[in-house]
Amino acid sequence: MRQIIIPLAVAALAGCGVETASTAATAAAAKKQEIEQGKKTMEQMQQNIGKAMEQTQQSAERADEAAK
Repeated sequence: MRQIIIPLAVAALAGCGVETASTAATAAAAKKQEIEQGKKTMEQMQQNIGKAMEQTQQSAERADEAAK
């Protein structure tokens, strides 16, 4: 009887390990996608900030020229 229980217990525990590894891999893939999306958002925001700074600079230059 003991010879049957030990292999079954080992097989059951190994199955849990596979499920845990699969869950961890899925979570890692989701986190990677989240990071990539965050990087894209950051790049877009940097571009928008750059455009806003250019517009502010141009506006300041026009105001300077109008004041002369």
